[in-house]
Parts: sequence; structure tokens; C-alpha cells
Amino acid sequence: MPVINRIADFAEEMKGWRHQLHAAPEIGFDCHETAGFITARLREFGVDEIHEGIATSGVVALIRGRGEGPVIGLRADMDALPMDEQTGLPHASANKGRMHACGHDGHTTMLLGAAKYLAETRNFAGTVALIFQPAEEGGGGAGVMVEEGVMERFGIDEVFALHNEPGLPVGQFRTAPGPIMAAVDDFTITVTGKGGHGAMPHDATDPVVAACGIVTAIQTIVSRNHDAREDLVISVTQIHTGSADNVIPATAWINGTVRSFDKQVQAMVMRRMREICEGQAMAYGVRADLDYNLGYPATVNDAGKAGFAAGVAEEVGLGCDADSQRAMGAEDFSFMLEARPGAYLFIGNGETAGVHHPEYDFNDETAPYGASFFARLVERAQPARG
Repeated sequence: MPVINRIADFAEEMKGWRHQLHAAPEIGFDCHETAGFITARLREFGVDEIHEGIATSGVVALIRGRGEGPVIGLRADMDALPMDEQTGLPHASANKGRMHACGHDGHTTMLLGAAKYLAETRNFAGTVALIFQPAEEGGGGAGVMVEEGVMERFGIDEVFALHNEPGLPVGQFRTAPGPIMAAVDDFTITVTGKGGHGAMPHDATDPVVAACGIVTAIQTIVSRNHDAREDLVISVTQIHTGSADNVIPATAWINGTVRSFDKQVQAMVMRRMREICEGQAMAYGVRADLDYNLGYPATVNDAGKAGFAAGVAEEVGLGCDADSQRAMGAEDFSFMLEARPGAYLFIGNGETAGVHHPEYDFNDETAPYGASFFARLVERAQPARG
């Protein structure tokens, strides 16, 4: 197995950590017990500094190597999802309505494994900043940590992260230069007309017909306003209105999501949606109010850092696709990559249920590869002096 021998030696210990974390999932920024587990392990490892309470429950720990050098950041998310687990496993969630269905228990375990190894060996120059982040699954915990100044406070020069991927074989990695995950925005359009009797539409101003017109017009943004060679998704996912067959409602609501990679494309979508709402409202004699919410930005790798990380992944894993297809999903590590150069990679979870599925479980065979990647990345990026 190409993983680091010392990390392979304590793989069973990592498995135990992961099962404890999996059984006690926490949501959003309220990851205090998880943070307590993490800090207890870090103290056992003998890291140099532990800083708690960042972005409510986030943790940053520092390990110093041999001699002066830069600071490299390694990030793991640690929050779970608000859903019930259906795996039936011995280590299944003990917290009803909460589940580690995206593998953040595994991400945390991989970074703890790297921390244990790096604190023992210290075969690197400069400093490693271990970033344990809450609230990736909504709340933008990475953005909050950036806003609270973690990059400046700890002098972080570059930053890296991993995410498991079901369907990708265990031991394999993939990444890409430039954009790898999309920006995610959401919108609500409130269409206000005048209610009335279904048999007398001439006495009403029907928001249902107007809403249908708006939804149809929105479809033309991708097909007629956007360069077909670039990725863009606009999905209307909800229309809510009405309460009875013979009543024309006064209001209708339209909701949806937008996925893009380029800020100019994002701005075009916002402009066209405003124009469509204004134009359709005038045409149908209604009022259409657009509430467009900017979410996580696109996750954009530094090309050089992504290439370097891919080389490390090749060294410790079973292969790495360094120019893989980008995904339309979103990730708040994007905030950290806006603040500092770095890279985001996917690591294989094997043939398991997909993330956010009630039968998903992180594959414990993946953890030694991820821990080895983080550790070797530090050693290759900041080789020890003397």
C-alpha cells in the first residue's frame, strides 16, 4: 500500500476516531462536542498551539517543523446533516435527526491522522495550520473563519482540502486547475396580483399565469443569453400558490437555484432575472419581486497548487486525474481559496451510497490515503532544513 508506513500502523486507531465522530454528529456552527474530541486528540499528539472558538466552534492548531518557513493550511469540515441515518451500523448516529451523511467525520479523521504523524516526525520547515471548520453544510463556516481573520492571524500562505467521492475507487484522487466546483445561488420571486373567483377571472389579476410566464422566460437565459461553451445551470424547483380549485390566488412564489463558475456569468444571470421579472410583471399587470441570494462562490483552484497537489496524490495514492471534470455542486472552501492560493481535491470512497443519502457511510479504507496525502503535501511543499 503506497500510504505512509507510520500512518498505516495507526489506521485502526483512526477508524476508532471516525466511528466515535460518526456516532455523535452535530449541526452547523454547534460542533462543540466534536471540537472537544478534536482538541483532546491534538493535545495527545503534542501539537504546539490550539486555538478554539473560531467561527463559534472551529479549531486551528499549529505544528512547527524544523527551521523557519511558510505556513501551510490544511482544512477539514466537521459538521453533519439534519437527517436520519438508515445504515443500521454499530457506529450509527446516536443523535436522532442528525447524520454524518457527507463524510465530514472522515475528513476530520484524515486531518487528525496527518496531525498525529506530523507532530511525531516534524520532517518539514515552517508551520502547519490545521483548520477544523464548522458549518460547511449551510452557514458558510469557511467564510466566517476567513472573516474572523484566520489567514492573517496565523500567517497562512496557502491552503488545501479533501472531500471524499463515492464511486471513485479507494486510493484514487482527482482535481483540476482552475474551477472545480460551482458557485451556488438561490432565488425567490414573489408574484402579487389580485385574487378572485375562478369563474370570474376578469375581476382578478391572476398571478398563476404570470408565474408560468416568468418560469418560461427564465429558461431562455441559458439557451439564448449565455455562451453554450460555458457551464451554467438555472433550475426552477418550486412554484407555490393557490388553496382551492375555484379561487384565483392573490400571490404566487417561485423558487430555484443557479450554478455558475464565472462572476460575469453570475452578474448576467442576476441582470436578466431582474429584467424578466420587470417585463413579465408589466405584461401581466402584476408585481414581481426578485430576492436573489448570493451563496457560496465557485471553488477555484490555483493551477500551480493543484498540479503540485496532484503530484503528491500520485505519490501516496493509486492515481490522480489532474484535469478532471468540474462539478456543479458547491463547497464553502471556496471562501478560503478566494483568500489564499491552494487546491481542493476529491478522494475515492469506493462503491458506497452517495453523499447525503441515509445509507451513506465514509469508507474507513480511505482515511490512510487522505492522511498520507496531507502529511506528504506538507513535507514536499516545505522540506525540512538541515
